[in-house]
Amino acid sequence: MSEIQSLAKGLKVLDIMAETSDGIGVTELADQLEVNKATASRLVHTLLSYGFVEQAPDGRRYQLGPVLVQLSRSVINRMPLRETAKSYLHKLVRVTGECAHLAIYAQGQALYIDQVESDASLRVNAEVGQMAPLYCTALGKVLLAFGDYSLPANLEMRTAATIITQEELALELKKVRQQGFAIDDEEYDEGVRCIAVPVFDFRNKIVGAVGISGPAARVSLDRLEEMSSQVIQIGQELTDRLKFKQ
Repeated sequence: MSEIQSLAKGLKVLDIMAETSDGIGVTELADQLEVNKATASRLVHTLLSYGFVEQAPDGRRYQLGPVLVQLSRSVINRMPLRETAKSYLHKLVRVTGECAHLAIYAQGQALYIDQVESDASLRVNAEVGQMAPLYCTALGKVLLAFGDYSLPANLEMRTAATIITQEELALELKKVRQQGFAIDDEEYDEGVRCIAVPVFDFRNKIVGAVGISGPAARVSLDRLEEMSSQVIQIGQELTDRLKFKQ
């Protein structure tokens, strides 16, 4: 295998691992790469030596490593959308009193690229660089509803409120498009409610989603509905800003 071929296979390894939530074993990896087990093992151990891959807790599987986290944070910190959206996230916090988040579509998930915390002692945080499912988060539903992305095939039940059928998801996304915002009613994490709206560029193409999240004990469904117009307004202001910058 040439150096270029090895590099291509190594990148494919990272791509495959990015699609798994609990890592992947060498045998399964070899099957997906269509190489023998020895070759797959060499690729994994090379990536392991540079920190691009690490062993999963069970010791038999491998997952993306800390170096990629550092690289992704470096990329995220240089994103123009993140810089432009910062003041609007602060405004969301001031208006709602809850933590504000910014996410984009990445590898079939919602990637959190920024957040601003509220001053509340009980609050909901999302780490920058964290990935979350599209079908059961407010940010993710917005990205699915307004973006040209394939619907996820597997809808894993996270809580008793999680949407788990394609029919339910299609109806939910239709509702999101009609009302202009999405709600996560304890569908991803029990005890957490969220609301999110889309952000568009000058081509009217969705480039991200902004929203707020808070503990269900404080953020009732009625309160989310009351805040919806404020969140929509701030999302529109960010969209207008992005269009003006072009």
